[in-house]
Amino acid sequence: MDTIKNAGNYVSDKIQGATAGASKEANKEVAKDSNVGVGSRLQAAGDAISDKASEHKHDASAEVNKQKTTH
Repeated sequence: MDTIKNAGNYVSDKIQGATAGASKEANKEVAKDSNVGVGSRLQAAGDAISDKASEHKHDASAEVNKQKTTH
């Protein structure tokens, strides 16, 4: 039963990591866009940093869950 739970958690973490990665890239593009106001660019840069941290967290969690399913 734990193997099924860990497999589900792995899939969930991989999806959440990919979503955070896509959001990070979108925010980076906004931060680089000189046609966007400074406040919005700074907000997007901060959001990109937060998304990167979230991406790493979910990727690490996914790896742990992957290891649990194989042991």
